[in-house]
Amino acid sequence: MGQLLLVRHGQASFGADDYDVLSEKGWAQGRVLGARLRDQDVAPALVVRGGMRRHRETAEAIAAGGGWHDVPVTVDPGWDEFDHVGLVTAQPDLPPGPLDRRTFQQLFERATARWSAGEAHGFSETYAGFVARVRSSLGAAVAEAGPGRTVVVVSSGGTIAVVAAALTDPEGDPATAARVWSRFNTVMVNSSVTRVVVGSTGARLLTFNEHTHLRGEMLTYR
Repeated sequence: MGQLLLVRHGQASFGADDYDVLSEKGWAQGRVLGARLRDQDVAPALVVRGGMRRHRETAEAIAAGGGWHDVPVTVDPGWDEFDHVGLVTAQPDLPPGPLDRRTFQQLFERATARWSAGEAHGFSETYAGFVARVRSSLGAAVAEAGPGRTVVVVSSGGTIAVVAAALTDPEGDPATAARVWSRFNTVMVNSSVTRVVVGSTGARLLTFNEHTHLRGEMLTYR
């Protein structure tokens, strides 16, 4: 049996000119996770990361903490997050001026609900298209996780939530899957781990959003 470890990136730079950069805390979260996985004797055969800077930096931080300097790394843009900032700013109820974290989260949840229901306009990627590309990348990662092999995927909350929703109810209709996705997406912790086992019957969700390596102020959601 093989396994996938789906890692959400460390804390990015909310409110900065470039969100797609890890904060100092985000780098620390990645290093702590790498050390925890090393202590668990996790020896990945492959690391797959999305194409975003925060994915690359998180993968580098994990490698530093875990001593994975010789583990091959591939880039799959199918694991990239949807443009959550663009989605929020395209919404008609956007207030003027800068947004604090709480206000942004409220707008984010309303915007993603509209988007996943097919009601958001003025946004380049559809929710259905997003789900399709993530599932395609999941299939490619599953194919790499042969018997006894561990593949670490460094990605984002929205993409990992797609996988969790799909594996929780594989036969669910699109509307149900979208509701489940939303519930998963809003509770993802930075540098958390979601485990997927890969066996003869395919991929199955084992755990979701593990974050016991984080304590106190190290635990963040955005």
